[in-house]
Amino acid sequence: MRRMGLMSLVIFCGFITVLAATVPSGAAAKPAKTAAVVADGRTVKVNYTLTVDGKVVDSSKAGQPLEFKEGAHQLIPGFEKAVMGMKAGQKKSFTVKPEDGYGPVNPKAFKEIPKKELPAGITPEAGMTLLAQTQNGQSLPVKIAKVKKDSVVIDFNHPLAGKTLNFEVEVVDVK
Repeated sequence: MRRMGLMSLVIFCGFITVLAATVPSGAAAKPAKTAAVVADGRTVKVNYTLTVDGKVVDSSKAGQPLEFKEGAHQLIPGFEKAVMGMKAGQKKSFTVKPEDGYGPVNPKAFKEIPKKELPAGITPEAGMTLLAQTQNGQSLPVKIAKVKKDSVVIDFNHPLAGKTLNFEVEVVDVK
């Protein structure tokens, strides 16, 4: 009988040893949480400041972070490329050349129009920004590049075309 009890105890202890070996303890039981990394298809929130020629042109600091889907071409290519691989909480400064930003200045985007086609009451001046209406009803900022006697030359390039863009970015969240 004593032999039977000892045998049961050995089997029971062996069972406990097997359980202890297969059930991880404490910290090992929980996988380490790693910060999500900016990658294609991820939704990203960033705070940013954009400067051009030493002047702040745009910033999210006074408002909500900018939210976008990485790789969905919602932002300029140079910005998406620069934030790729960043993690939440990470900060970075980077420069985007015109080719990866709003492109070089396109000489074909300058159009001469008669002054009489300008809105009434406007005295055109070089550098003045106007809002043009596209065929689908969207407003588009355009700049008067040159004023002539009976016409004006309008620059339809993006206002940041040909500019080197300097960004300071902090990734707020990656999902």
